[in-house]
Amino acid sequence: MTRPRLALFDCDGTLVDSQANICLAAVEAFTMAGLTPPPAPAIRRIVGLSLVEAMQVLAPTLGEDMHRQLASDYKAAFFRLRTEGAMEPEPLFDGIPALLDHLAAQGWLMGVATGKSDRGLARVLAEHGLAHHFITLQTADRHPSKPDPSMVLAAMAESGVAAGDVAMIGDTSFDMAMGKAAGAFAVGVAWGYHDVHELVRAGADVVAQEVADLPALLVRP
Repeated sequence: MTRPRLALFDCDGTLVDSQANICLAAVEAFTMAGLTPPPAPAIRRIVGLSLVEAMQVLAPTLGEDMHRQLASDYKAAFFRLRTEGAMEPEPLFDGIPALLDHLAAQGWLMGVATGKSDRGLARVLAEHGLAHHFITLQTADRHPSKPDPSMVLAAMAESGVAAGDVAMIGDTSFDMAMGKAAGAFAVGVAWGYHDVHELVRAGADVVAQEVADLPALLVRP
């Protein structure tokens, strides 16, 4: 009998291009606090971290209370801007639906490990009709921030797949470090928010240049 294999995807920067809305909400949060917002490139670099940890990176000179306030303001800003219709669509990267269909046909189990909240991930999956593909969903609501391996370990436990048969797929160094810490095969993607050399430095075993490259790269050599 073939052993089960799990393809565990990051969301922002891997499945969907959400940078515009993340930058918009971050700018709004800093503005609400009377602070100068960070530039967009700095905000893109923290995509994938949980919110408090992201604010620690964006505003390292501030104290813990202010980091938590900025995280709360970010959540409020994101919800308000979305409710007001001020946010852009968060499109899937080209080829993602076909990739997921292909992996399902090949017998892969699939999951998501993301710095999004449960609500945020559920919204994205519902908007794009992808929820049926994933048997395990791990979010920032129930885990420490990446690169802690907690999300990957929980996904392994839920799916019954051993670390040697898990591919952690993501666009940031946080994803690569998280996957390696859990003993998974770390698969970087070049279309997201961290450069390829950063993915390799963080432990990526392989890096996909295009979505279509992924099926051939997911299995350990």
